Formats: sequence, C-alpha cells, structure tokens
Amino acid sequence: MSHRPARLLAIPLVAALLGVGAFGYWKSIHDRLPEGISQGNGRLEATEVQIASKYPGRLAEVRVDEGDRVEKGQLLARLDTRTLEAQRDQASAEVLRARENLAAALATVDLRASELRLAEQELKRFRELFQRGHTSRQMLDQQQNRHDTASAALNAANAQVSAARAAIGAAEAQVAQLTSEIDDSSLLAPMPGIVQLRLAEPGEVLGAGGRVLLLINPADQYMNLYLPAALAGRLAQGDEARIVLDALPEQALPAKVSYVASKAQFTPKEVETRDERQKLVFRVKLRLTDPAAVPQAKPGMPGAGYVRSADVDWPANLQ
Repeated sequence: MSHRPARLLAIPLVAALLGVGAFGYWKSIHDRLPEGISQGNGRLEATEVQIASKYPGRLAEVRVDEGDRVEKGQLLARLDTRTLEAQRDQASAEVLRARENLAAALATVDLRASELRLAEQELKRFRELFQRGHTSRQMLDQQQNRHDTASAALNAANAQVSAARAAIGAAEAQVAQLTSEIDDSSLLAPMPGIVQLRLAEPGEVLGAGGRVLLLINPADQYMNLYLPAALAGRLAQGDEARIVLDALPEQALPAKVSYVASKAQFTPKEVETRDERQKLVFRVKLRLTDPAAVPQAKPGMPGAGYVRSADVDWPANLQ
C-alpha cells in the first residue's frame, strides 16, 4: 500500500516530461529556417549624437531632461556668453573708430590731392618762365621740391586710407568671430530625437568638447550582423530583411539591408556566431523600415536578424 502514492506522483511527472519534450521537438521544427534564409545575432542600435561645447565656458542652462523628445534646431543648452558679448561690444566700437579714421584719411587725401594739383600748376608756370628767362634755376628747383613734397604727402594719405580700411576689416572679422562663438555657445539639436543622457548641469565649467547631452534618433534604428562571405556576397543594398528581438519574440520587424561591408573583418568579441570566431566575416547592416510602428523596440535590445540569400518566401513566423 505504501508504494501506491509514489506511483500516483510519478504518473503526472512523466506526463509533464513528455509534454516538455514534445513542445521542444515542435519548437525546433517550427523555428527551423527554410533553405535560402539565414540568421545572425546582434543588438538593436540607433544613431547617437553627442551634444558638446565647441569652446570652453560655464554652462548657463540646460533646457531638456532625459527622455524628452526634441526637434531639429531646438535649443537644448546654453553656455554663459557675457564675457564674449562684452568683447564683441568692444570690437564693434573698434569698427566705428576705424571707420572714423577712414573718413579722416579720405578727407586728408582730398586735401593732399588739391595741394598737389596746385603744385603742378605752379611748377608748369615756373618752367615756362624759366624757358623765357624770367626766373632763375633756383626758383624752379624750389617749385619742383614743393611739387615732390605734395606728391609724397598724397601717397602718405593714400597709405593711411589703406591702413584704415585694413583696420575696419580686422575689427569686423573680430566681431564676426565673437558672434560665431556666441552662436556656437547655444547648443542646438542637429536632428529630431530623444535625450538619452544628461551629462552636465548648469554651473559646471566645461572644456572644449565638454559633453552635455546624448541624443538618439529613434527613427533610425538598425542591427549589425556579421555573416560569412558566401552569404554576404549574395546580399545587396535594399534587400528585404527581418529583425526579431528577444523582448518581442512573436513579432518580426520589417527591415532592409542598408549596407554590406566591402572588406572582411574578424568577428567582434561581443558577437556570438555559430561559426568559428577565427573566420573572417562581413558586416551587414539591417535598418528598420518603420521604427515608429513598434515603439516597444528600444536601442540596446538583443535579438536576431534574418536575411534572404535566395528568392524564397518568408516563413510564417517571419511574415
């Protein structure tokens, strides 16, 4: 009688084991890929942009938080520009001063040109008098000297005009440079996306290239596969593909082959493949065709990518 309860417990246990075995066999048959379709492991990624300061300075404000959606051209953060604005005001004053100097130099040119014209007329008149014997050589030489002095004064005035124009150009260039630095102190979103990380806070002093935010573009998600040459050689840009994430195993995400490497490389260590790691492989990028249709798909999720190396239909689980 004591063996009877043990038999009663063994019957459901055996039934459960048979059920698990039957499910495993069915799953292996169901997941078996047809001829012409290949699989590679990878991780979903998205285009990332580091929002960083071009010049050193103190961070004045950060207008977004992690998880915020931003549009292209939106102001994300701003550096303190008070010192730059003061320098630009000073450079603008230099522009005004240089323009005033130019106006004075141009007036001097007019004066010297008038003096030279008068000296030329006097020199011409003294030459005629000298030829008629009505004046001496000494008087003619004196008039020639006055003419040469007036000509040199005009040349000097023209040089002052050139120097004033150069000063204006230098001051305007300084204003333009400072304006550019002020504009670059406003960190704008280069693309629509989501703020992934906030790396700095207002009040921090950043160096050139100091990172403030990490922005990702959820509309540009992809997975890199590493496939052998025999398979990669049959793929072309634009071919249909599928991505199945571990978090969404029942949903095949439509994708396209956007890139096939033209040079082989060793399989990266972080990628698991069925082949021996020492073999050379080609990187193939699969890009989701409609990431917005599956908001549950997040960058960083592991999964598998499927490609077709022959003209075959996708199996039911990859439709």
